[in-house]
Amino acid sequence: MTSFSKQLSLRWSDLDPNFHVRHSAYYDFGAQHRIEILESLGLTMKVLQTNHFGPILFREECIFRKEIGLSDTIFIHTKISKMRPDASRWSIVHEFKNEEGKLCSTITVDGAWMDTTLRKIANPTPAIAMEAMSSIPKTADFIEL
Repeated sequence: MTSFSKQLSLRWSDLDPNFHVRHSAYYDFGAQHRIEILESLGLTMKVLQTNHFGPILFREECIFRKEIGLSDTIFIHTKISKMRPDASRWSIVHEFKNEEGKLCSTITVDGAWMDTTLRKIANPTPAIAMEAMSSIPKTADFIEL
């Protein structure tokens, strides 16, 4: 697998007054895709709650390159671009591409794992999170932190 990918289903409510996808919808699509990936790797909401940890973000940035409209066919492709060996800190990249494969936008997020009981960065990273994160495809320019 080269990336986690899926076709997006655009809704009327995802549009802004200019009839293209509003900026905040991109972030919603990225967040949803990250949760779907974690779920597919066994990090379900139940597992996260039972083990008292979850993902947190330090930074989220989107670069917009091409407008996306309601009738466009768009795919989101997700990979890890940076990660510590223990998966305690990481960066994830989401690329939004149209059906011709042209890049429409890129979201980059930097994150870590939080102990939800202590409300602090989880140290050490739960083994189940380290295993899941290690199985996510890496970008061509992946950097080990």
